[in-house]
Amino acid sequence: MSRRALWSDAHRHLARRRQAPHLPMMNIIEKQVAIVREFAVFESWEERYKHLIKIGRELPALPAEDQTDDAKVRGCSSSVWLHANCNDDGSVHLRADSDAMIVRGLVALLVRVYTDEQPDAILSTEPMFIEELELEQHLTQNRANGLASMVKQIKTYALAFKAQSA
Repeated sequence: MSRRALWSDAHRHLARRRQAPHLPMMNIIEKQVAIVREFAVFESWEERYKHLIKIGRELPALPAEDQTDDAKVRGCSSSVWLHANCNDDGSVHLRADSDAMIVRGLVALLVRVYTDEQPDAILSTEPMFIEELELEQHLTQNRANGLASMVKQIKTYALAFKAQSA
């Protein structure tokens, strides 16, 4: 199935969900469609940045003892800490934090998309919402590189959990 077809199916599923809340939980693609819709109401990038900061503020803070060098995402100019653990059902649960508000919003979006998903789903699904929102075009080069490093770290955790379960 093409990327456009997946995106279209996700839009349809979300529309049905509003009318029938008993439908199963959203998958990774549907979560991304929801994010794109969430940001679509903002006309300017200034409004989008403010919303991104708001999302970052809503992310539960990691306790100081979890903000370790081992948990730091390499390749980010800001400090970003990312933790992952494997749930009983094999899905990957993510927790994250950052010392920079925009970056905190970015990692919050990634956590929203990938947390509690199966490793295979994480590994096979790119964060298309980044392209759909044109985020990389509106981030500094350092932030765009950091965002790519966060995605890479999430996929590395997923790969490790997949290998553990094999």
